[in-house]
Amino acid sequence: MLFLSVAVLSTAIGLALYAIDALSEVELDTVDTRFSIRGERTPPKDLVVVKIDDVTFDELGEQWPFRRSTHADLIDRIVADRPKVIAYDVQFSEPSDRVRDDERLAGSIEAARNRVVLATTEVNERGDGNFVGTGQDLLEEIGGRFGNGLLPTDPGELYRRVDFEVGGLETFAVAAVETATDRQVDPDLFGDAPAWIDYHGPPDTLRAVSFSRVLDGKVKRGFFRDKVVVVGPYAPSLQDVHPTSTTGSDAQMSGAEIQANAIDTVRRGVPLESAPAGLDVALIVLLGLVAPAGSLLLSPFRALAIAVGLGAAFTAATQLAFNDGTVVSFVYPIGALGLSALGTLAVHLITTAFERERVRDMFSRFVPENVVEEALLRTDDDLRLGGVEREATVMFTDLRGFTSFAESLPPEQVIEVLNQYLSDMSDAILDHGGTLVAYMGDGIMAVFGAPIEQNDHADRALATAREMLDTRLERFNSWLRSRGLGEGFRMGIGLNSGSVMSGNVGSERRLEYTAIGDTTNTASRLEGMTKGTPHQLFVADSTREMLTEPPPDLTFVDEVEVRGREARIKLWTLGERPQASDGQAGTGSSAAAAGDTR
Repeated sequence: MLFLSVAVLSTAIGLALYAIDALSEVELDTVDTRFSIRGERTPPKDLVVVKIDDVTFDELGEQWPFRRSTHADLIDRIVADRPKVIAYDVQFSEPSDRVRDDERLAGSIEAARNRVVLATTEVNERGDGNFVGTGQDLLEEIGGRFGNGLLPTDPGELYRRVDFEVGGLETFAVAAVETATDRQVDPDLFGDAPAWIDYHGPPDTLRAVSFSRVLDGKVKRGFFRDKVVVVGPYAPSLQDVHPTSTTGSDAQMSGAEIQANAIDTVRRGVPLESAPAGLDVALIVLLGLVAPAGSLLLSPFRALAIAVGLGAAFTAATQLAFNDGTVVSFVYPIGALGLSALGTLAVHLITTAFERERVRDMFSRFVPENVVEEALLRTDDDLRLGGVEREATVMFTDLRGFTSFAESLPPEQVIEVLNQYLSDMSDAILDHGGTLVAYMGDGIMAVFGAPIEQNDHADRALATAREMLDTRLERFNSWLRSRGLGEGFRMGIGLNSGSVMSGNVGSERRLEYTAIGDTTNTASRLEGMTKGTPHQLFVADSTREMLTEPPPDLTFVDEVEVRGREARIKLWTLGERPQASDGQAGTGSSAAAAGDTR
């Protein structure tokens, strides 16, 4: 029921966001990414941009705006090659200071014989433009026509699309295509929204030639024959540059090249179309159901893996569809998938947490708290923790003379003292990430690096031993003195590193976590060997070799024989004040001292 609720809620959220187009800006960004992945496409050979660029300004030595006669000369040059259309992306709405220049421009347009389209952004309520201050009639009389040069802008002033008409006037791209083909463009190609401009690539992808080179006759004869020629501003100083789907956030494309891409898009029948809304809705519903439905049949994590795989497949399919000319909604379906996957995972984690807490209460009675998680992951039907082999450091500790001390106190006080000592020392072990394996009277067995692997297990164990001796033992002894229970105790600690086998042992009614092996036996014997010496800590050479940061006060003690081992062992200790006695009672007993088979 919970998984079904997640599916319904995720799908409903995805559909609601889609209905109000709440993530339109993000969706548009994915379209830009799709252009980037698709890469450049070979530009058409019969489309050329005549660019009013920095080269033009340098070679002509004129300031903008150019004289109308200069534009007329350019039109004459191009017309001589008999192009399909000259789409002039320069506005001539107002009359110039030279009447003859305006007449000269009109004459060149007339000589082009219905092959010139002028861009305008100023239209009246009837959709008519204005040509050199005389209205639209003059332009139509001389065989020219207007096209609205306005393009819709998306957030960030990006130019991604083109309309069929704006303000009652067909757009510049539509007018240019109709003039070039002598056929009407079907408005149904645009549907209910502006059409995507199918850019061939980033700036300077289309064929282009400088305005000045054409004007000076530096372009070979016939260059413009049967071509769609777009003339317009290219230099950044003319402030007609804009970001597009293919420029990224830092680059911009000239208005003339944008219009040229728009013209070619319309000429090719608007090849890049948005997918039907029904398909987008179906994808939102489908992807929103995958993870919750999968969790009913598979484990939640397998269902999540399937959701991730489906998301990757959907991403690839979206790109392939784009390459084939269909813009499928991406953000809303993938968002529904992600939301449902996270919701499914959250439901799983919450329900698992409740179950884990219930099981934890049970396991905590049998295994140390910090291995409960490991136990929960590894238990079988008999609640046994499977054995694992680990590189670890084993610690044994003993409180010297405690047995004799305890004989002189009432039982309740003995337990109070023992609990005070074990609690303080246990905290030191746990605070450094160690695992408490067992209490043996006043002795403690702990392991670092098992069952959870720790690369710095030797460092942790040595740091724990230092804290026990330098801080916690002194604090415990001060506590004893404050209660008039003697001057305190000394400890014995043995550390040895190597391979151990760790896991739960016992029966269904009684389980204990332990770590066994030669490493454990040797650590126990090292602790026992501290008796009768001025040292409270013996560190095996195996532990010293595994330290990632050996402390400067680690001091070599001796190379000794250890019962049960053929090779001698080098022993080390931390810098300490030598003491001649073993503690309050002079002797001590502990299970650790004889622990040969742990």
